[in-house]
Amino acid sequence: MRTILSTALTELCKQPDFVFLTGDLGFMALEPVREAAGARFINAGVAEQNMVTVAAGLARGGLRPWVYSIAPFLYARPFEQIRNDVCLHGLPVALVGNGGGYAYGVMGATHHALEDYGALTGLPHLTAYVPAFAEDVGAAVARIAAGNGPAYLRLGRDEKPKGFTLPPYAPWRRVLAGGGPTMLIVGPLAGGIIEALLAAPEASRPSVWVVTELPLANSAEALPAAFLEDLRRSGHLFVIEEHVAQGGVGQMLAYALCKRALAPARFTHRFAQGYPSARYGSQKFHRKESGLDPASILAALQGSAA
Repeated sequence: MRTILSTALTELCKQPDFVFLTGDLGFMALEPVREAAGARFINAGVAEQNMVTVAAGLARGGLRPWVYSIAPFLYARPFEQIRNDVCLHGLPVALVGNGGGYAYGVMGATHHALEDYGALTGLPHLTAYVPAFAEDVGAAVARIAAGNGPAYLRLGRDEKPKGFTLPPYAPWRRVLAGGGPTMLIVGPLAGGIIEALLAAPEASRPSVWVVTELPLANSAEALPAAFLEDLRRSGHLFVIEEHVAQGGVGQMLAYALCKRALAPARFTHRFAQGYPSARYGSQKFHRKESGLDPASILAALQGSAA
């Protein structure tokens, strides 16, 4: 996804108000942005709090700054600056965090981003974008660039099955038809789950949706009518996200549905459970421990059908 980000930002460099700040990261990916932006490419060093405050000042002066780092270094370390300097003033600062969820694997909890969009969407004016597929990145960048407020872009690794055709980008999309539960997935782990489900008969496999923009509306009326109709049909909502339960999409959606007495008869929520074995491993290892891997999802679906 970083390669597509680099291409999209290189195009944005043509805008005179574009400026890019990095916390000494992005090597072997963002060099085209550096070359295109010239003096408007700023390596702020390992000083994330200062970097965000500088970005807020640039935005206050009429520029459109993009700020890049590893996800936990971007949202956790400078959280106070994001809240006070950027969000309270509604400034158009785009925060780009690479490696959402367990992406940095064996580097451990300090490098994992398990509560990022939950924490940030609690701040005023901010919209979070969580691309599920590489094709989503360009659309997300365009929407951020066209907006007037703070944004957070959570990047991961594209896991889309080879040859799989996606519908056009939208904040909500049904990406796989099915007659089973209504499944809503956030982020790149959607790719592996979709690949596992492709072999199942359409009549019994889940109807798979992907949501990319957060927070979800607090009112069920603002949720897509097609999604609500699908949920009424199935009566079983199955939410999957590489994020802790608190502040996650499962909780956002449950609140919106319960508020309007539209809660389904069954609700399954698979989320990041931290470190059950107190050990660190690859992203694949941590997903399996949390029951987020395709095999665990298939087993859960089989159990729910029994």
